[in-house]
Parts: sequence; structure tokens; C-alpha cells
Amino acid sequence: MSTMHSGNQGDQPGHAPTDVDSEARSDARFTVEAKFYKKLANQKIRCELCPRQCVVGDNQRGYCGVRENRGGVFYSLVHSRVCAAHVDPVEKKPLFHYLPGTMAFSLATAGCNLNCKFCQNWEISQSRPEEIPAEYLPPRRVVELAKQYGCPTIAFTYSEPLVFSEFLMDTADAGHEAGIRSLVVSNGFIGQEALQAAYGKMDAVKIDLKSFSESYYRDVVKGQLKPVLETLVTLRKMGKWTEIVYLVLPTLNDSDQEFRGLANWIKTNLGVDVPVHFTQYHPEYLLKNLPITPVATLERARAIAVAEGLHYVYIGNVPGHPAQNTYCPGCQRLLVERTGFTAIQTLMQNNRCPFCQQPIPGIWQV
Repeated sequence: MSTMHSGNQGDQPGHAPTDVDSEARSDARFTVEAKFYKKLANQKIRCELCPRQCVVGDNQRGYCGVRENRGGVFYSLVHSRVCAAHVDPVEKKPLFHYLPGTMAFSLATAGCNLNCKFCQNWEISQSRPEEIPAEYLPPRRVVELAKQYGCPTIAFTYSEPLVFSEFLMDTADAGHEAGIRSLVVSNGFIGQEALQAAYGKMDAVKIDLKSFSESYYRDVVKGQLKPVLETLVTLRKMGKWTEIVYLVLPTLNDSDQEFRGLANWIKTNLGVDVPVHFTQYHPEYLLKNLPITPVATLERARAIAVAEGLHYVYIGNVPGHPAQNTYCPGCQRLLVERTGFTAIQTLMQNNRCPFCQQPIPGIWQV
């Protein structure tokens, strides 16, 4: 199993837990007809997976590089084509209010529908599937491995899971049949139909909200902010447990105005109980000229969000910082203590603070 290695700013694969079945690497093993597209004249198609709405001619691929038009039929080239797999703490996604202290069998294929200049897993996200080693790992085998490693969840992560949504959906179905839940770590740049159908099968979602600025999305991410905000609103309407990560890049998305606007938007549109993680940036990919985010900047972002009324605001990638713990918004007592990516103590009782009985939103038990 091939895996990627880079800095420590978030959810990244490590060494694979096992040598998985690699019998047959033929393209056909990985190729299935894609979902979420429409046929056009002259053997063209329009992909409706994400807001790009790529119009793709015969023998061409869309922006993500993993979906190909063959004679007017659109195909995914990455079904079961796993290029990274690892057993991670669920806190590494990060999901802090979803089964803390448990492990997730985490996997990815190649491809992404954005091109973030700071991407930590760019070697897989910005590659075509034939450019990187991969193994054939079909849905039922994924479920077997999750069980083998004692993981109550399968996490689709590292690259952008939307682009392998057919594999994601089939694996989620197989997992649910076996009592294994599914998590997705996504950029949220998703078409509404795909969001309902694919992420409708997820038990929890973590969205990377890159910035609260359209210009940042345009220039740094090569995407758009508005569809990501629409995704977050739709997830709330769907009742999906959702957490938000905001990677803070010095000088680019670290102003008080942006932090305040973000927090106010979350409070107004999603509610005060959505966990928000302000995460430290470590230089990567095309933005190695920027410094590591100062802890003081992260603390400032957190203070602004708390002042705006958000209940669960975390600081990420700063091991040992007290803002990695979960506190009761009522009595301020410590409820979940974390060290690094590990929850070492959880004091919740029946989804409530044991000290003042305040309900604490989240999924706390398997």
C-alpha cells in the first residue's frame, strides 16, 4: 500500500496497516460508470458532481482528473483504487464530538476538485490515478480491514472524497450492513444532488472551510466560497453531525474581520453548537514562504469566535494547548481531555455534563 508523508497540520496518511490484496491492477478493476452527469450532444457530457459543472469531450477528463468520458459515457477511474490507507484516531480528522478515543480506518484515492496552494497531500490530490501506486481494495475488503483493526468507522479522507463518490457510497453501504459507520473529510465544494446522495450516507462530516473570503477561494484555492457555505447549510438540514476546520494562514485569512464574519455566519446559519477548529498552518506545497501560524493568532481567532457566542471552539495542531480539550459551555468544567490526537479522558454522562447536566451535542458512544 502506498502512502503519503508530509507535515503535521491535519489529516494525513501514515504507514499502511497491512499489505492489502493487489491481485489485478488492470484499469477495468477500478472503472465504473460515474454518477451525477448528463449526456450532451456530440458525445459530450456535463459532470454535475461539483459546482465546476465540467463539460467533457470524448476521451477527455474533468478538472479532478479521475473521471473520463468514453464515447459519451462518463466513468470513474478510481473505484476501489486506494492509494493511501491508515488507522487513525478519529480526533485526527479532526472530529472531536464524534466517538472520541476511537480509531477510524482511513483511506483515499487520487484526485481533487480544488487546487489549494497549501495542500498537505498534494502528491495524491493533484495526481491522476495512473501516476501513483494504488491497490485494489473493494468495499467489502475495506469493511473487513476496519473490523480487523477494531475501527468502528471508515473515514474517507486525505484527498477529496467527493471525486470517488461511487466508491464512497458503495463502501458506506457495505459498512452499514456490518455495523461500521462512515465519516468524510471534505472541502465542501459539492453539487447539491451529489451532496444529498453521497454524503447522505455518511454518519459524520468534517468540512474544511478554507476562508470566509471569495477572493481567497478564487486565488488560493481555485474554487468558490458560496457553494461551500450552501453545503454546510444543507448538511445541517440533513441532520448530519458536522464539524468545521479553518486552517489559518498568516497574512492571507487571519484578520479579525474575517474571524468575526465567519463566527457570526456560523452562529446565524448553523447554530452555536457546531464545533469549529482553528488550525495551525505548517508550510507546504506552493506556499512554503509563509511562516507557521503563531499560536497567538489562533488564540485571537478562538477568542473572537467565543465572544460571538460559539460554544465549542478548538485550536488545532498545537499539542498540549488547553483549547484542544472540550469544556462545558455552562459551568466551564473540563469534559474531554486530549493529548495530541488522543482523547485520554471523557467525563460525559448520557450526553450531558456530569457537573451541571447541560446537554453536550455530539455522538459520544459507539
